[in-house]
Amino acid sequence: MSTWTPDSWKNKPILQQPTYTDEVALNKVLKELKSYPPLVFAGEARRLKEQLADVANGDAFLLQGGDCAESFSEFHANNIRDTFKVLMQMAVVMTYSAGVPVVKVGRLAGQFAKPRSSDTETFDGIELASYRGDIINGVEFTKEARIPDPERMIQAYNQASATQNLLRAFATGGMADLHQVHSWNLDFAHKSEVAEQYEKLAQEIERSLKFMKACGITSKTYRNLRETDFYTSHEALLLPYEEAFTRKDSLTGEWYNTAAHMVWIGDRTRQLDGAHIEYMKGINNPIGVKAGPSMDPEDLVKLCNTLNPKNEAGRMNIIVRMGADKVGDGMPKLIRAIEAEGMNVVWSCDPMHGNTIKSSNNYKTRPVDAILTEMKQFFQVHKAEGSYGGGVHLEMTGKNVTECIGGSFTVTEEDLSSRYHTHCDPRLNADQSLELAFLIADTLKEAKK
Repeated sequence: MSTWTPDSWKNKPILQQPTYTDEVALNKVLKELKSYPPLVFAGEARRLKEQLADVANGDAFLLQGGDCAESFSEFHANNIRDTFKVLMQMAVVMTYSAGVPVVKVGRLAGQFAKPRSSDTETFDGIELASYRGDIINGVEFTKEARIPDPERMIQAYNQASATQNLLRAFATGGMADLHQVHSWNLDFAHKSEVAEQYEKLAQEIERSLKFMKACGITSKTYRNLRETDFYTSHEALLLPYEEAFTRKDSLTGEWYNTAAHMVWIGDRTRQLDGAHIEYMKGINNPIGVKAGPSMDPEDLVKLCNTLNPKNEAGRMNIIVRMGADKVGDGMPKLIRAIEAEGMNVVWSCDPMHGNTIKSSNNYKTRPVDAILTEMKQFFQVHKAEGSYGGGVHLEMTGKNVTECIGGSFTVTEEDLSSRYHTHCDPRLNADQSLELAFLIADTLKEAKK
C-alpha cells in the first residue's frame, strides 16, 4: 500500500476503456473535475461499511438496485422518485415480513459507464464503435455519436450531483416516513396480484404504527420512522473519472472514492494484475466484485486478500452472477473457498446478468422465472453450505417498462415493443421487483425460524 496512489492504476494493463482522440481536452476535463465538490462523504461510506458488517454477520440484508445505465435523455425527477419508491417498497416488504434491517443502496447517481462484450457493433451492415454509456459516447447509431467525448464526464457529474441531492431529500425530507407506506405504491401497479399483496402488508403496517403511536412512539419523536439511510453505488469502470473523485479524508487521512458510497468491479475487469484491482485496493469505501461462472475459487480468495487484507467486515461484497442453470455448479465451490479462509464477506445475488436472452422478435430480455429461480437457488445453496445469502443486486426501475418477460402481471414477448426504454440491458419493472421482494422476504423468514 505504501506505493499506491490514486493514479497508480495507470501502470497496470486495463480493459474496457475508451480511446479519447483529444488528450488535451481530456486532461482539461479531468483537471476541472478534480476541483469539483465530492458527491458523497467519507463518513457516509464508513457508516455504510458498518451496516454491511451487520449483513456479513447475518444480522441485516443488502438491497442494491437501480438503472442498468443512467442516461442523459431520461434524466427526470419523476424517474428518480419512482425508483426510490420501489426500493422503499421492497425494503419495507423484507423488513416487515422477515424482521431484518435492510441496507438500501441505489445503482444511481453515477451508473453511467457500461462494459461491452465487443468493441464494435454492426447494424444493417454498418460497423461502429460500441455504445459504452452516456458518460463516454452516445447511444445513437452514428459515427459522430460513438466518438468518446470527455465533456460527457462533466454532464455525468452534474446529473449525478442533482440525483444525489434529490435522493437525500427523499430519504430525510418525509418521503421515507413509514406513514407514507401507501403513497409509495405506483399507479400502474394497482392491477396486479403482487400489488394487492403489498396493499395488505401496508394495512398491517398502518395498524402497527397506530399501536406504536398509542404507546408514544411516532415519526416526530423517532427518526427511524420518518427517515432512512440511502446510499449510492456504481461500477467503477471509467478509471479517469473515478480518479478525479478520489480524495483524502481530512479526518482519517485515508483515500475514498467520493463519487459513490460503494463501487464495484465487473466480471470483465477483475484481473488480479489489472488496473481496476490496483485502483480499488487503495480506496476505503465498501467495494463489490462480480463473480460469474468463470470465477476460479483460488482467484476469488486472492482477490479478497488483495482488496481486503485486514479481513474487515463490511468491506467486501461478492456479487454472484451465475445464471439460473449454473448456480448449483458454480456457487458452492466459491463459498467453500471463502469459508475455509475465514473471510468476512457479504454474499449477494445478481440474478439478472446470467439470464439474458434474445426474444423471438429480437429484443434483449430476461425471463422473470429465471431471475426468481436463480434467487431461490442462491438461498438454497447458502443454506446447504451453512453460510448466509445476505443481499440482492438488481437492474430495475420504477417506470412501467416492458423489458423483462413474465412475472405475476405477465409481460409477453409481444409486449416488449410497447415500453422498451432501456439504453442497455433489460430491467425489472415495479411489479416484477415487488414480486422478487416477497420471495426474498419469505426465504429470510424461513431462515430465521
